[in-house]
Amino acid sequence: MILFEPIQTMFNQLSNVLESLSNDQYTRPCNRLSGASIGQHVRHIIELYIELGKGYESGMVNYENRERNHAIETDKAVAIQQMNKLIAEINKPDKPLQLVADYGVDEKSAIVAASNYNRELLYNIEHTVHHMALIRIGITELSSLSLPTAFGVAVSTIRYRKTICAQ
Repeated sequence: MILFEPIQTMFNQLSNVLESLSNDQYTRPCNRLSGASIGQHVRHIIELYIELGKGYESGMVNYENRERNHAIETDKAVAIQQMNKLIAEINKPDKPLQLVADYGVDEKSAIVAASNYNRELLYNIEHTVHHMALIRIGITELSSLSLPTAFGVAVSTIRYRKTICAQ
């Protein structure tokens, strides 16, 4: 599957970066991230992929029903283990899915929209890039770690930057 490679690349990048951080840096609240930690952003990324896997089996994806596993946000080894598990499980054939979402604050008003596995993987890729960009901001606040140039940067931006450099 063509979507497997970018997910694997991002998870490998993220795992390598996490291995370079101390557990304190991973769990410390960041001022630039409104008090969130790098670990909280990593947990959020992982949990959406976990929910997609559950939805693949049931046919119904509801990202709002995700279990908030605090071990992922407080122990970087658990996060890396979860990413490795997801890489091993994510390469599945496309199939139709129903996406459930509820944007009502005071009362439930769920909507159900037709989707499919590949479309949800695309969503998760974009979501991962977004949170990796936020993680980049947190890392610059908490450490002097040098990050890969492409960490938290959309592929379309990387391609665009290459065209500018070629001119």
